[in-house]
Amino acid sequence: MQAWVLDRYGSPDDLVLREVPRPPPGAGEIMVRVVAASVNDWDWCIVRGVPAYVRAFTGWRRPRVAVLGVDAAGVVEAVGADVNSIEPGDRVHGDLSASGFGAFGEFVCGPKSVWRRMPDGMGFEEAAALPHAGGLAWQGLEQLGGLTPEDSLLVNGAGGGVGMLAAHIARSFGVRSLTGVDALSKHEAMRAAGYETVIDYRSDDFTRTGVRYTCVLDTRSDRPLTSYARALEPEGRYVTVGGTTGALLRVGLLGPAFGRLLRKRYHLLSLKPNEGLVEVNTMWKARLLAPSVDRVSPYADLPTAIARFGRGEHIGKIVVRVGSGPR
Repeated sequence: MQAWVLDRYGSPDDLVLREVPRPPPGAGEIMVRVVAASVNDWDWCIVRGVPAYVRAFTGWRRPRVAVLGVDAAGVVEAVGADVNSIEPGDRVHGDLSASGFGAFGEFVCGPKSVWRRMPDGMGFEEAAALPHAGGLAWQGLEQLGGLTPEDSLLVNGAGGGVGMLAAHIARSFGVRSLTGVDALSKHEAMRAAGYETVIDYRSDDFTRTGVRYTCVLDTRSDRPLTSYARALEPEGRYVTVGGTTGALLRVGLLGPAFGRLLRKRYHLLSLKPNEGLVEVNTMWKARLLAPSVDRVSPYADLPTAIARFGRGEHIGKIVVRVGSGPR
């Protein structure tokens, strides 16, 4: 099979398309013929080996992960022993971030716990856009706890894959006061997704406007904890689902103490891959949620797609069409 292989850290241009052995499914595993995959922060970080913490998972000097790709959608090709709930021919999708990656190959194997059947009528491009971002959005909003129509929610990084889905999910939870922060070029799409108020981070610092929110969901974590405190109501809740190494460490290590001191609640989300994907799929079937797909790139253009992600130009998800399976 063909796969995009990473032999060294550097840039997306260091990815090489080559023939590699097809991975056979072991006991409890499912082999999927990948039709579509999407680009995520993991891919952008691993190709560069930055921030440093990713190398703790992928190798300090050289990448141990040869084939990247977190989100895969495709058709089951074969199943290993002890797999009874999914059969060859089933259309499935899942998040491989805790299962060895591999979505940027023509075939990928993952434990049966990774895969969920795609709802009838869902296209492979949509299906590839949902697992990782949908999990972060769903779990992050759940961790904010008991969202109600009385809550005011701000999402920092609202124009990306997580932020666009978070708007739909928050609305389904009853939130009506919804503010999104991202680049001006993304504001029209953010409003269409459900953001009532939009802020351009390049011209306005939402932590200094004087407006306070009961909840903040953060995909960037690019400010000190004390700055977020200014934007939170007393007993306000803050959850980060992404950011730099230092920022995440500050929330994880200092958040509880700062929270007690400042009368806020700070949380660092520890993603449980594929938890919430069934609920996200149910919302899609009920037309309460739809992923925003920035563009669908051909397989040969994967390095360019990852570079676009790194520049932050995308609105929603960047999807790559890997195979020529049924649409």
